[in-house]
Amino acid sequence: MIVERAISFAELRAEWSALPVRSVFATWEWHDAWWRHFGGGLELELRAVRKEGELVGVLPLCRSRLGPLRIVRFTGRPQADEQGPVGAVGDAQLLAALAEIEHDVFLGEQLPGSEDWPRRLAGRRFRLESGPVIRRAGGWQAYLASRSANFRQQLQRRERRLHERHDVVFRLTVEPVTLERDLDVLFTLHRSRWGTASAFAPETFHREIARSALETGRLRLWFLDLDGTPAAAWYGFRVGNVESYYQAGRDASYDDVSAGSVLLTHTIRQALDDGVAEYRLLRGDEAYKRRFADDDPGLETVIRPNSARGRAAVTAALAGKRARAVLFRRGSD
Repeated sequence: MIVERAISFAELRAEWSALPVRSVFATWEWHDAWWRHFGGGLELELRAVRKEGELVGVLPLCRSRLGPLRIVRFTGRPQADEQGPVGAVGDAQLLAALAEIEHDVFLGEQLPGSEDWPRRLAGRRFRLESGPVIRRAGGWQAYLASRSANFRQQLQRRERRLHERHDVVFRLTVEPVTLERDLDVLFTLHRSRWGTASAFAPETFHREIARSALETGRLRLWFLDLDGTPAAAWYGFRVGNVESYYQAGRDASYDDVSAGSVLLTHTIRQALDDGVAEYRLLRGDEAYKRRFADDDPGLETVIRPNSARGRAAVTAALAGKRARAVLFRRGSD
Protein backbone atom coordinates (compact mmCIF):
# COMPACT_ATOMS: atom_id res chain seq x y z
CA MET A 1 0.00 0.00 0.00
CA ILE A 2 1.08 3.57 -0.69
CA VAL A 3 0.35 6.48 1.66
CA GLU A 4 -0.08 9.79 -0.15
CA ARG A 5 -0.76 13.28 1.14
CA ALA A 6 -4.07 14.88 0.16
CA ILE A 7 -4.55 18.63 0.17
CA SER A 8 -8.26 18.76 0.98
CA PHE A 9 -11.25 16.62 1.85
CA ALA A 10 -12.96 17.77 -1.35
CA GLU A 11 -10.48 15.95 -3.60
CA LEU A 12 -11.25 12.61 -1.94
CA ARG A 13 -15.03 12.93 -1.84
CA ALA A 14 -16.04 10.50 -4.59
CA GLU A 15 -13.50 7.81 -3.70
CA TRP A 16 -14.01 8.13 0.06
CA SER A 17 -17.80 7.91 -0.32
CA ALA A 18 -17.36 4.52 -2.01
CA LEU A 19 -15.43 3.04 0.94
CA PRO A 20 -17.30 0.65 3.24
CA VAL A 21 -17.75 2.25 6.68
CA ARG A 22 -19.68 1.27 9.80
CA SER A 23 -19.96 4.62 11.54
CA VAL A 24 -21.07 8.12 10.60
CA PHE A 25 -17.84 9.31 12.22
CA ALA A 26 -15.90 7.60 9.43
CA THR A 27 -17.83 9.21 6.57
CA TRP A 28 -16.54 11.91 4.26
CA GLU A 29 -19.53 14.09 5.17
CA TRP A 30 -18.64 14.08 8.87
CA HIS A 31 -14.96 14.98 8.43
CA ASP A 32 -15.56 17.59 5.72
CA ALA A 33 -18.21 19.37 7.80
CA TRP A 34 -16.14 19.10 10.97
CA TRP A 35 -13.11 20.64 9.29
CA ARG A 36 -15.10 23.59 7.97
CA HIS A 37 -16.76 24.23 11.35
CA PHE A 38 -13.91 23.44 13.76
CA GLY A 39 -10.66 23.30 11.78
CA GLY A 40 -9.62 26.89 12.37
CA GLY A 41 -6.09 27.11 13.75
CA LEU A 42 -5.30 23.50 12.86
CA GLU A 43 -3.01 22.12 10.16
CA LEU A 44 -4.58 19.44 7.98
CA GLU A 45 -2.43 16.32 7.60
CA LEU A 46 -4.81 14.27 5.44
CA ARG A 47 -3.45 11.03 3.98
CA ALA A 48 -4.89 8.73 1.30
CA VAL A 49 -3.97 5.04 1.40
CA ARG A 50 -3.90 3.42 -2.04
CA LYS A 51 -3.38 -0.07 -3.38
CA GLU A 52 -2.60 -0.32 -7.09
CA GLY A 53 -3.89 3.24 -7.47
CA GLU A 54 -7.25 2.59 -5.83
CA LEU A 55 -8.24 4.34 -2.61
CA VAL A 56 -8.63 1.72 0.13
CA GLY A 57 -8.41 3.91 3.23
CA VAL A 58 -7.99 7.39 4.67
CA LEU A 59 -6.04 8.83 7.59
CA PRO A 60 -7.84 12.08 8.52
CA LEU A 61 -5.15 13.65 10.68
CA CYS A 62 -4.47 17.18 11.85
CA ARG A 63 -1.76 18.94 13.83
CA SER A 64 -2.07 21.55 16.56
CA ARG A 65 0.33 23.38 18.85
CA LEU A 66 0.34 23.90 22.60
CA GLY A 67 3.22 26.28 23.07
CA PRO A 68 6.23 24.44 21.62
CA LEU A 69 4.42 21.07 21.69
CA ARG A 70 3.22 19.74 18.31
CA ILE A 71 0.33 17.28 18.63
CA VAL A 72 -1.15 15.06 15.91
CA ARG A 73 -4.63 13.58 16.27
CA PHE A 74 -7.56 12.52 14.12
CA THR A 75 -10.01 15.13 12.91
CA GLY A 76 -13.49 14.97 14.38
CA ARG A 77 -12.76 15.44 18.07
CA PRO A 78 -14.57 15.93 20.43
CA GLN A 79 -17.85 15.73 18.51
CA ALA A 80 -17.06 12.19 17.27
CA ASP A 81 -17.61 9.40 19.79
CA GLU A 82 -15.47 6.98 17.77
CA GLN A 83 -12.31 7.75 15.82
CA GLY A 84 -9.52 6.10 13.91
CA PRO A 85 -8.37 5.21 10.41
CA VAL A 86 -11.04 4.88 7.72
CA GLY A 87 -11.20 1.77 5.54
CA ALA A 88 -8.43 -0.77 5.03
CA VAL A 89 -5.71 0.99 7.01
CA GLY A 90 -3.42 -0.80 9.44
CA ASP A 91 -0.77 0.21 11.90
CA ALA A 92 1.94 0.14 9.20
CA GLN A 93 0.17 2.82 7.15
CA LEU A 94 -0.55 4.97 10.20
CA LEU A 95 3.06 4.74 11.35
CA ALA A 96 4.26 5.62 7.84
CA ALA A 97 2.04 8.71 7.82
CA LEU A 98 3.22 9.78 11.27
CA ALA A 99 6.84 9.39 10.20
CA GLU A 100 6.26 12.10 7.57
CA ILE A 101 4.67 14.57 9.98
CA GLU A 102 6.84 16.62 12.32
CA HIS A 103 5.30 16.20 15.76
CA ASP A 104 6.06 15.60 19.41
CA VAL A 105 3.02 13.57 20.44
CA PHE A 106 0.40 11.49 18.66
CA LEU A 107 -2.96 11.23 20.44
CA GLY A 108 -5.23 8.53 19.04
CA GLU A 109 -8.53 9.15 20.80
CA GLN A 110 -11.62 6.92 21.08
CA LEU A 111 -10.07 4.11 19.05
CA PRO A 112 -11.82 0.70 18.97
CA GLY A 113 -10.81 -1.00 22.19
CA SER A 114 -10.74 -4.46 20.63
CA GLU A 115 -7.89 -3.67 18.22
CA ASP A 116 -4.93 -3.37 20.64
CA TRP A 117 -3.64 -0.07 19.26
CA PRO A 118 -1.10 0.52 22.10
CA ARG A 119 0.82 -2.60 21.07
CA ARG A 120 0.46 -1.97 17.36
CA LEU A 121 1.75 1.60 17.63
CA ALA A 122 4.30 0.96 20.39
CA GLY A 123 2.44 3.57 22.42
CA ARG A 124 0.80 3.81 25.83
CA ARG A 125 -2.85 3.39 26.73
CA PHE A 126 -3.77 6.78 28.10
CA ARG A 127 -7.42 6.11 28.84
CA LEU A 128 -10.05 3.40 28.41
CA GLU A 129 -13.67 4.51 28.18
CA SER A 130 -16.86 2.52 28.07
CA GLY A 131 -18.45 1.92 24.66
CA PRO A 132 -21.50 -0.32 25.28
CA VAL A 133 -22.89 -2.36 22.39
CA ILE A 134 -25.88 -4.62 21.76
CA ARG A 135 -25.02 -7.58 19.54
CA ARG A 136 -27.96 -9.93 19.21
CA ALA A 137 -29.02 -11.75 16.05
CA GLY A 138 -32.62 -12.85 15.68
CA GLY A 139 -34.43 -9.62 16.43
CA TRP A 140 -36.06 -8.06 19.45
CA GLN A 141 -37.66 -11.19 20.86
CA ALA A 142 -34.36 -13.06 20.80
CA TYR A 143 -32.74 -10.14 22.58
CA LEU A 144 -35.46 -10.06 25.25
CA ALA A 145 -35.10 -13.80 25.79
CA SER A 146 -31.41 -13.25 26.57
CA ARG A 147 -32.18 -10.74 29.33
CA SER A 148 -33.41 -11.26 32.87
CA ALA A 149 -37.08 -11.63 33.76
CA ASN A 150 -36.84 -8.45 35.86
CA PHE A 151 -35.49 -6.51 32.88
CA ARG A 152 -38.31 -7.72 30.62
CA GLN A 153 -40.98 -6.94 33.20
CA GLN A 154 -39.62 -3.45 33.77
CA LEU A 155 -39.78 -2.61 30.07
CA GLN A 156 -43.31 -3.97 29.79
CA ARG A 157 -44.52 -2.00 32.83
CA ARG A 158 -43.14 1.27 31.48
CA GLU A 159 -44.74 0.86 28.08
CA ARG A 160 -48.06 -0.28 29.55
CA ARG A 161 -48.19 2.70 31.94
CA LEU A 162 -47.42 5.10 29.10
CA HIS A 163 -50.19 3.72 26.90
CA GLU A 164 -52.68 3.79 29.78
CA ARG A 165 -52.13 7.51 30.38
CA HIS A 166 -51.48 8.95 26.93
CA ASP A 167 -52.14 8.69 23.22
CA VAL A 168 -48.73 7.36 22.08
CA VAL A 169 -47.16 7.95 18.65
CA PHE A 170 -43.62 7.01 17.60
CA ARG A 171 -42.47 9.07 14.64
CA LEU A 172 -39.37 8.80 12.42
CA THR A 173 -38.17 11.72 10.30
CA VAL A 174 -38.09 10.59 6.68
CA GLU A 175 -38.92 13.71 4.63
CA PRO A 176 -36.57 16.67 4.04
CA VAL A 177 -39.51 19.07 4.34
CA THR A 178 -39.92 18.27 8.06
CA LEU A 179 -36.25 17.96 8.98
CA GLU A 180 -35.51 21.52 10.13
CA ARG A 181 -38.65 21.66 12.23
CA ASP A 182 -37.86 18.27 13.75
CA LEU A 183 -34.31 19.37 14.55
CA ASP A 184 -35.74 22.43 16.30
CA VAL A 185 -37.75 20.07 18.52
CA LEU A 186 -34.72 17.87 19.19
CA PHE A 187 -32.52 20.81 20.16
CA THR A 188 -35.23 22.33 22.36
CA LEU A 189 -35.80 19.08 24.24
CA HIS A 190 -32.05 18.59 24.66
CA ARG A 191 -31.51 22.13 25.95
CA SER A 192 -34.39 21.72 28.42
CA ARG A 193 -32.28 19.06 30.12
CA TRP A 194 -28.72 20.36 29.64
CA GLY A 195 -29.06 24.12 29.10
CA THR A 196 -25.88 25.82 27.90
CA ALA A 197 -23.99 22.53 28.29
CA SER A 198 -25.90 21.08 25.33
CA ALA A 199 -23.82 18.70 23.22
CA PHE A 200 -25.37 20.20 20.09
CA ALA A 201 -23.44 23.47 20.30
CA PRO A 202 -23.05 24.75 17.68
CA GLU A 203 -26.32 23.57 16.19
CA THR A 204 -25.27 24.62 12.67
CA PHE A 205 -22.81 21.73 12.50
CA HIS A 206 -25.38 19.15 13.51
CA ARG A 207 -27.97 20.57 11.13
CA GLU A 208 -25.52 20.05 8.29
CA ILE A 209 -24.71 16.50 9.46
CA ALA A 210 -28.41 15.65 9.78
CA ARG A 211 -29.20 16.98 6.30
CA SER A 212 -26.45 14.95 4.67
CA ALA A 213 -27.36 11.86 6.71
CA LEU A 214 -30.98 12.12 5.59
CA GLU A 215 -29.89 12.45 1.96
CA THR A 216 -27.72 9.32 2.22
CA GLY A 217 -30.31 7.30 4.14
CA ARG A 218 -28.23 7.24 7.34
CA LEU A 219 -30.27 9.49 9.61
CA ARG A 220 -32.37 8.00 12.41
CA LEU A 221 -34.32 10.78 14.12
CA TRP A 222 -37.11 9.40 16.31
CA PHE A 223 -39.76 11.21 18.33
CA LEU A 224 -42.23 10.10 20.96
CA ASP A 225 -45.37 12.23 20.84
CA LEU A 226 -47.78 12.03 23.77
CA ASP A 227 -51.26 13.43 23.16
CA GLY A 228 -49.87 15.26 20.14
CA THR A 229 -46.95 16.86 22.03
CA PRO A 230 -43.27 15.88 21.56
CA ALA A 231 -42.16 14.31 24.84
CA ALA A 232 -38.82 12.79 23.82
CA ALA A 233 -36.42 12.73 20.87
CA TRP A 234 -33.66 10.31 19.84
CA TYR A 235 -30.91 11.22 17.37
CA GLY A 236 -28.61 8.67 15.77
CA PHE A 237 -27.39 7.08 12.57
CA ARG A 238 -27.60 3.81 10.71
CA VAL A 239 -24.54 3.11 8.57
CA GLY A 240 -24.50 -0.26 6.88
CA ASN A 241 -25.73 -2.77 9.44
CA VAL A 242 -24.71 -0.70 12.47
CA GLU A 243 -26.98 1.72 14.32
CA SER A 244 -25.51 4.30 16.69
CA TYR A 245 -27.28 6.31 19.38
CA TYR A 246 -25.72 9.78 19.46
CA GLN A 247 -27.90 12.09 21.56
CA ALA A 248 -31.42 12.51 22.92
CA GLY A 249 -33.71 14.98 24.60
CA ARG A 250 -36.82 14.79 26.70
CA ASP A 251 -39.47 16.89 28.41
CA ALA A 252 -38.91 16.37 32.15
CA SER A 253 -42.62 16.79 32.84
CA TYR A 254 -43.09 13.30 31.35
CA ASP A 255 -40.46 11.63 33.51
CA ASP A 256 -43.19 10.00 35.58
CA VAL A 257 -43.98 7.80 32.58
CA SER A 258 -40.33 7.27 31.58
CA ALA A 259 -40.79 8.82 28.13
CA GLY A 260 -37.08 8.87 27.32
CA SER A 261 -36.56 5.25 28.32
CA VAL A 262 -39.59 4.06 26.35
CA LEU A 263 -38.36 5.85 23.23
CA LEU A 264 -34.88 4.34 23.62
CA THR A 265 -36.45 0.90 23.95
CA HIS A 266 -38.47 1.51 20.79
CA THR A 267 -35.37 2.45 18.77
CA ILE A 268 -33.57 -0.71 19.91
CA ARG A 269 -36.57 -2.87 19.05
CA GLN A 270 -36.85 -1.34 15.58
CA ALA A 271 -33.14 -1.66 14.87
CA LEU A 272 -32.90 -5.30 15.96
CA ASP A 273 -36.05 -6.26 14.07
CA ASP A 274 -34.58 -4.55 11.00
CA GLY A 275 -31.60 -6.90 11.28
CA VAL A 276 -28.80 -4.56 12.35
CA ALA A 277 -25.69 -6.40 13.51
CA GLU A 278 -24.78 -3.87 16.19
CA TYR A 279 -26.60 -1.22 18.15
CA ARG A 280 -23.92 1.07 19.55
CA LEU A 281 -24.74 3.12 22.64
CA LEU A 282 -21.47 4.99 22.05
CA ARG A 283 -19.18 6.59 24.58
CA GLY A 284 -20.19 6.63 28.24
CA ASP A 285 -20.81 4.20 31.08
CA GLU A 286 -24.21 5.49 32.17
CA ALA A 287 -26.28 2.95 34.08
CA TYR A 288 -29.07 2.82 31.48
CA LYS A 289 -26.54 1.92 28.78
CA ARG A 290 -25.12 -0.91 30.88
CA ARG A 291 -28.62 -2.28 31.45
CA PHE A 292 -29.28 -2.63 27.73
CA ALA A 293 -25.80 -3.61 26.49
CA ASP A 294 -24.53 -7.17 26.16
CA ASP A 295 -20.93 -6.26 25.27
CA ASP A 296 -18.47 -3.43 25.83
CA PRO A 297 -15.24 -3.53 23.78
CA GLY A 298 -14.37 -0.07 25.06
CA LEU A 299 -12.84 2.98 23.42
CA GLU A 300 -9.20 3.63 24.18
CA THR A 301 -6.96 6.63 23.82
CA VAL A 302 -3.38 5.87 22.80
CA ILE A 303 -0.53 8.28 23.34
CA ARG A 304 2.75 7.98 21.48
CA PRO A 305 5.69 10.38 21.94
CA ASN A 306 7.91 11.20 18.97
CA SER A 307 10.61 13.42 20.47
CA ALA A 308 12.38 14.18 23.73
CA ARG A 309 9.91 17.02 24.29
CA GLY A 310 7.07 14.64 23.57
CA ARG A 311 8.37 12.02 25.98
CA ALA A 312 8.57 14.62 28.74
CA ALA A 313 5.01 15.76 28.01
CA VAL A 314 3.68 12.20 28.00
CA THR A 315 5.44 11.40 31.29
CA ALA A 316 3.92 14.50 32.88
CA ALA A 317 0.47 13.79 31.47
CA LEU A 318 0.48 10.21 32.72
CA ALA A 319 1.53 11.41 36.15
CA GLY A 320 -0.78 14.35 36.75
CA LYS A 321 -4.34 15.48 36.02
CA ARG A 322 -3.38 19.09 35.31
CA ALA A 323 -0.80 18.11 32.69
CA ARG A 324 -3.30 15.66 31.22
CA ALA A 325 -5.95 18.37 30.87
CA VAL A 326 -3.47 20.69 29.14
CA LEU A 327 -2.39 18.01 26.69
CA PHE A 328 -5.97 17.25 25.71
CA ARG A 329 -6.85 20.82 24.80
CA ARG A 330 -7.10 21.28 21.07
CA GLY A 331 -4.48 24.00 20.93
CA SER A 332 -3.74 26.43 18.11
CA ASP A 333 -0.87 27.47 15.92
